[in-house]
Amino acid sequence: MASTSDIRNGLCIRYNHDIYKIIEFLHVKPGKGPAFVRTKLKSVTTGKVLENTFSAGHKIEDIRVETHKFQFLYEDGEFWHFMNVEDYTQIRLTENALDMPKLLKEGEVVTILINTEDNMPLSVDMPASVILEVTHTEPGVKGNTATNATKPATVETGFEVNVPLFINEGDKIKIETDKGTYKERIKE
Repeated sequence: MASTSDIRNGLCIRYNHDIYKIIEFLHVKPGKGPAFVRTKLKSVTTGKVLENTFSAGHKIEDIRVETHKFQFLYEDGEFWHFMNVEDYTQIRLTENALDMPKLLKEGEVVTILINTEDNMPLSVDMPASVILEVTHTEPGVKGNTATNATKPATVETGFEVNVPLFINEGDKIKIETDKGTYKERIKE
C-alpha cells in the first residue's frame, strides 16, 4: 500500500477494480482546509482517461511493475507487435496500451511496464522524443517566416504535426512524444 505522497507520473495503481497509470498529478495545499492530490489517470485496459482527487494521506494500492526494453516490430491493424531485446520473446499489445502509437516507427526501442503478479504488459513508455522524416508538407512561402506561422506536415509514420514554414519534405524533425509537438529540425 502506498499513500498520496508516493504519487508520481507513471505509477500504476489499482482503482475501481481496474489498473490505472498516473499520467498527471498536482499536490494542492489550500490556505483553508485539508491538502489533496488532483490526478489524471489512464486505464491500461481500456485507454479511458479520468480525473480523480485523493485527499492527503489517502491509501492507494500500487501495482508492482518491472520495466523491460522492447523493440517495435510491426502493426497489423489490430495488434502492435514488440520483441524483448534481451531474450527475443515477442508480445502483442492493443492500441490502448500505447500513448502515442502514431509516433512509433519500426525498429524503435521502448520501455514496457509489466505487472509482476501475472506478467501482463500494462503500458508502453515512449522515449522523450523521436526523429522522423517529413513525407508531405506544402512548400513555405518565401518572406513569410518573420512570424511564428506553422503549417501541417505528415511524417513517415502517418502522424500529422504542425511545423514552422521552413520545414520541407525529406527533412528529419524531432517530435516530443508526450505532447506530439514539433521540437526542432535535425541537421545531417
